[in-house]
Amino acid sequence: MCSKAQWPLEWTEIIVIFMPISIPLLDNFGVDPLFVGLRVVLNLQTAFLSPPVAMSAFYLKGVAPKHVTLNQIFAGMRPFMAIQVLAIILLYQFPAIGMWLPEVLYK
Repeated sequence: MCSKAQWPLEWTEIIVIFMPISIPLLDNFGVDPLFVGLRVVLNLQTAFLSPPVAMSAFYLKGVAPKHVTLNQIFAGMRPFMAIQVLAIILLYQFPAIGMWLPEVLYK
């Protein structure tokens, strides 16, 4: 039994089950589906780097030399995790950061 609180769905279930159910509801609440998609993708990327899931770390451990430990991999991933968290904070505070390119391309 895992003692840490964790989201019960993996990324495939989120994309295949949760997103098709929630996307049609967004128009009723006046939320841009593209912006929600950006947030979901950024959050999933962060989940690939952060424990307890951290699939990227386990994939890397599988191909790394034997002397490289999982703790070393997590230590090396910290700067990228910090960048991801900063990107999430900036996207939530300033949604125009993620929306300017689609607005330019689809005018």
